[in-house]
Amino acid sequence: MKIIENNIENEFLIKNSKFITLLYNINNLDEINIILENIKKEYKKATHYCYAYILGDVKYSNDDGEPSGTAGAPILNVLEKNNLTNVLCIVVRYFGGIKLGAGGLIRAYGKAAREALKKATLKEIKNGYEVTFEIDYDLLSQINSILNKQKVLSKTFDIKIKYCVFIESMDNELLDFLKELNIEYKIEKKCL
Repeated sequence: MKIIENNIENEFLIKNSKFITLLYNINNLDEINIILENIKKEYKKATHYCYAYILGDVKYSNDDGEPSGTAGAPILNVLEKNNLTNVLCIVVRYFGGIKLGAGGLIRAYGKAAREALKKATLKEIKNGYEVTFEIDYDLLSQINSILNKQKVLSKTFDIKIKYCVFIESMDNELLDFLKELNIEYKIEKKCL
């Protein structure tokens, strides 16, 4: 999976209609409504605010008044083909007086998403889990041999050693080690 590292804006004309594409990196569904509200305020006189997003396993598209399947679906298709996640793509359209027809709309909205993505910096991510735990100093040599195979996100020396480690799967030597020694840990989904 990939994410966009930076928000993008791109603009072009097709038969007098102006298409402004906005790409956003998102982390939760609440952000989408806030972004859409702001876009509608910023581009008040636009005819359509068509969009699509992918957030984890959730995929959605909206034609915002364009004929069904001619705007949101082509945008979503571009996001899917580029293996993106945590992304919102909004295409703001100012109607220029010339109808594009269903095929023309599909091509225009797909092109809008593709052209904006050309400007984006994409970053490969891995889905996994963040594990946080504390261990006593006398376990340091044992845990080090296991952590050599893991991505340690942080390590803090205090009364105990506090670790934050990224693992790709729940079937993991680190978790087995922690369970075997009855060491409490916290785990949550994470993308890196």
